[in-house]
Amino acid sequence: MEPFRRPEVAAYAALLAESFHRLLGRPLCEDGSAQGLWTLQQPLVSHGTEADPVFRYGNAAALALWDMDWDAFTRLPSRQSAADTSEVQADRARLLETARQRGWVPGYTGIRISARGRRFRISDVILWTVTDAAGTCHGQAALIGRVEDI
Repeated sequence: MEPFRRPEVAAYAALLAESFHRLLGRPLCEDGSAQGLWTLQQPLVSHGTEADPVFRYGNAAALALWDMDWDAFTRLPSRQSAADTSEVQADRARLLETARQRGWVPGYTGIRISARGRRFRISDVILWTVTDAAGTCHGQAALIGRVEDI
């Protein structure tokens, strides 16, 4: 079964779409459905609220980009998706904190690494804090605008 068909994944996909729309005033994808997010051509990822956040969502484009399947991706601490250098990790931490404070951040660019060790640059990224209508934080998500192998 494709992950987006699982009730808990579909519910989280709806939360991603709703929180994006609430913050940015525009839809994340045309229909906002779980299948629509899953098949979106732009990679879409989200991690939870753990002390060392773990990915809880990645659409088909993101899984292909990181060379992982759903089960492996949703066990991966999100910090491990970025190059393991102090500069890259510090830049990532600043970005996450800024998005926590402001709600969302446009235009991020950063270096990431796939499960096979392939390095790539993500750019035109919109990062937002995923909240429900009551303001409870459920994590953070990123919509990746462009990808370039490096």
